[in-house]
Amino acid sequence: MAKRVAENPIITPEMVKPSAPNLEVIGAFNPGATRFGDEIILLLRVAERPIMDDPDLVGVPVLNLNHADSGRLEILTFPRHSPLTDLSDPRAVVYEGRVYLSSISHLRLARSKDGVHFTIDDEPTLFPETKYEEYGIEDCRITPIDGVYYISYTAVSRYGICVGLACTEDFKRFQRLGLILHHENKNVALFPRRVGGRYVAMHRTASSAFNGPNMWVAYSPDLLHWGDHQFLMAPRVHHWDSRRIGAGAPPVETPEGWLIVYHGVNAKDGYCAGVALLDLDEPHRVVCRSHEPLIAPTEDYEVSGFFERVVFPTGLTPLGDGRWMVYYGVADRSVAVAETTMDELLAVAKGELALTR
Repeated sequence: MAKRVAENPIITPEMVKPSAPNLEVIGAFNPGATRFGDEIILLLRVAERPIMDDPDLVGVPVLNLNHADSGRLEILTFPRHSPLTDLSDPRAVVYEGRVYLSSISHLRLARSKDGVHFTIDDEPTLFPETKYEEYGIEDCRITPIDGVYYISYTAVSRYGICVGLACTEDFKRFQRLGLILHHENKNVALFPRRVGGRYVAMHRTASSAFNGPNMWVAYSPDLLHWGDHQFLMAPRVHHWDSRRIGAGAPPVETPEGWLIVYHGVNAKDGYCAGVALLDLDEPHRVVCRSHEPLIAPTEDYEVSGFFERVVFPTGLTPLGDGRWMVYYGVADRSVAVAETTMDELLAVAKGELALTR
């Protein structure tokens, strides 16, 4: 059976150094994960907010592109108790009808030999840079393809929620490749090899008047231009993933199909992790899909935090000894990990085993 490690949560905001003296880290969560040499690499989403001295004001951090230093943040302030200010969602500040994020996120590198105990860099690895990242970059996934590690991430700004792509060969030097999907889209996970000569990605569209947020598969000749979009999965009524779904960790190739860990949301449990198998030659075709969640929020650190009842899987990485580590964000605050095996993951996908309720 898969089990949460005793050290959970393995990374908390208190373990991360703020990127500036006037900011506090309120979240270190939803990490992209991969093996690199003899290490496990995580790219954490680090969320920071301004330290405010005046209790009657609420501060909003945004990227100031008008400054000579494009990395400089500007702190906008709004009256906390004004009828024009809506603070009902802790993730956002709404003032005069315009939505801002209550924090700004960047990506921060962490390293580990055992997959549980991590050393976290003191400085941001990838920081917002463009107008499409004005409110931050979030929730990356890491996929190695032909020796290059591709990092897909969510870019947030006044223009909407888009998908950006960066890459590295050594986790020291990074190249930003720009936006690959426009708004409103997120939860992009690349496949680790081409299928039928084309690159493949899962992505998640926004809700429409006809249905909820659905998962799709897209194809590309070069990782930059995406098309031939194919429907993959939708939320299922009366299931653990009845309200919304989205890609979690990048797919893992098995003889039985592409194994994916994804997230689903329902009214009872909140955000959970589940498993599915996709056809090897036609990845837009679902072979099977777990009837029960792989991990549901039951532990205190999963239930209580910045946003309650959240298990958000973003990494599935082998340790090299038969164990696989499922890395997931908890309560929009910290990082947790559960150990499992590929046989157990396949059994969950087929409905033969429910792992960690």
